[in-house]
Amino acid sequence: MTHPNAPRIGVLAIQGDYERHAAALEEAGAQPSLVKTPEALASVDGLILPGGESTTMLKFLNRGEAGYTLFDALRVFARQKPVFGTCAGAILLAKEVRNPTQTSLGILDIAVERNAYGAQRDSAILTLETTLPGGPLETVFIRAPRIVSILETGETGGPAVEVLVEREGFPVLVRQGKIMAATFHPELSTDRRVHKLFVDLVS
Repeated sequence: MTHPNAPRIGVLAIQGDYERHAAALEEAGAQPSLVKTPEALASVDGLILPGGESTTMLKFLNRGEAGYTLFDALRVFARQKPVFGTCAGAILLAKEVRNPTQTSLGILDIAVERNAYGAQRDSAILTLETTLPGGPLETVFIRAPRIVSILETGETGGPAVEVLVEREGFPVLVRQGKIMAATFHPELSTDRRVHKLFVDLVS
């Protein structure tokens, strides 16, 4: 049972396995809440942007009344509160998106290449070394993007990007201050260390 004082963490419920993320958050000690509107976003302490198809997500995010969209609300939220993007969510957070280029929130100092690890059939479950306590981490990749470079932190003026897990020399889990991104799907593993790290960040 979740503690009544547990942080309330939203999961953007447009696409992707948001129910799995919600279950993982509960197991990690948070109160999950599904977010589909700016009003719902205003009621949470942190947010997960799950996997899915980033261009489809952008279309939904850019719908809105009176010129104010969920994308606008997300941009404001992400500058004030913790956000964790997985897969397509990592693409939405990245400052630079390649192959092809697309709009993003631009709040995490990374450059991301879309679908860099190939098609659905090239998906993989790998056990990778991590700086997180507890030994190697199971990581599930499905049509994953690749973080091709860590960018200069000059523009955001924030802290440096910290690499927590790598695959073949490329970062797959990073943290920059209160922003986290993974190019794999931690919700599909039974290991809750990644979600617990985010819950602790929100707390």
